Amino acid sequence: MNLLVVGGGGREHAIIKKLKENPQAETIYALPGNGGISADAVCVPEIGAKDVEQIVRFAKSHAIDFAVVAPDDPLALGCVDRLHEAGIPCFGPEAKAARIEASKVFSKNLMKKYGIPTARYEVFDDPAKALAYLKTASFPIVVKADGLALGKGVLIPQNLQEAEAAVKSIMEDKAFGDSGNEIVIEEFLTGPEVSVLAFTDGTAIAPMVSSMDHKRAGDGDTGLNTGGMGTVAPNPCYTPETAAECMEKIFLPTLAAMRAEGCPFKGCLYFGLMITPDGPKVIEYNCRFGDPETQVVLPLLKTDLLTVMQAVENETLGDLTVEWHGGAAACVILASGGYPGSYEKGKELSIPEDLPENVTVYHAGDQLSGGKLVTSGGRVLGVTAAEDTLEAALKDAYAAAARIGFEGKYLRHDIGQRALRALEG
Repeated sequence: MNLLVVGGGGREHAIIKKLKENPQAETIYALPGNGGISADAVCVPEIGAKDVEQIVRFAKSHAIDFAVVAPDDPLALGCVDRLHEAGIPCFGPEAKAARIEASKVFSKNLMKKYGIPTARYEVFDDPAKALAYLKTASFPIVVKADGLALGKGVLIPQNLQEAEAAVKSIMEDKAFGDSGNEIVIEEFLTGPEVSVLAFTDGTAIAPMVSSMDHKRAGDGDTGLNTGGMGTVAPNPCYTPETAAECMEKIFLPTLAAMRAEGCPFKGCLYFGLMITPDGPKVIEYNCRFGDPETQVVLPLLKTDLLTVMQAVENETLGDLTVEWHGGAAACVILASGGYPGSYEKGKELSIPEDLPENVTVYHAGDQLSGGKLVTSGGRVLGVTAAEDTLEAALKDAYAAAARIGFEGKYLRHDIGQRALRALEG
């Protein structure tokens, strides 16, 4: 089979490595891919992930048997719709279903209409009305841009002054472009956060192993929000009892709500959850695999990934038992110094060839230059280890990360510590 994966980050590398395990996977193309991915797939750097028409043309001319559209932007732009129109089976939601992430207003209104537990909220398209509302609010509070903003469109002001600045930044200064034409202002929830990715064909659902992300740039959850500095799986805060409650009150009702709205969701639905004193609530939905959650979840997948994705596309997921390995996985992100602010590019990577078998290096932000890998992004590599216990996985991931070098390398040193404390508690 000729396979195509749209995207060029660590998440896409994890998907490609897993697809490669299927003996039918003859050639895998990555559009655009990156320097490190080129060791596992044929990269086509001249076609970007948002070049929907070019992606479709390429798929037709290269006799693609199955495509995977991984990032949010092409999903929201209707890449899956266009591939389907061209007769190419693929994994991912169509544009009307991708609204569950592409519009915070759509997803919050969906949850309110169908009684899915989430934070109380108000929607504004007028900055003056938003600013007036803030004068009546309690803090901290959450301010979200409506549209896609590379995971950075959520601000948590601690007081009125910060909240007013957040509204002005998003709505007036257009810090996130048109994504900030509307905003959601919602109550600040407390409790442990859990990420649950789930395969779904619109009716059946197969949740993946839960995970815990680390969004802040600095140790101790300090500093700016990032795309994610590391992850661990499973998340010890996600008990079997909580999982059962989420299935009953959140997962199945969300699928039913999307069907009722005429936009059934097929693909990977990401539930960003908070386990509050009042029970689990939805913080956000994503319409695709999370990054870097994918880098700890897919290594634990026992069932063949391509088989699962085909079952989702064919709406036969209910006939398949999706199995997982025991144990745990940990991913430590190696970033360019300065990320998520400004950082230098073009720093040569040094990656040892004799890393242990249980360690995988996922390439997120690098490119080939003169036959050598150099940095080209903020998050450069994800170093993942799978082991019998979380403690062992973290030890192996950090040991491998220490042996990888590039100028300005930056990482958090406390990935998984919250999870370890939860396990002890």
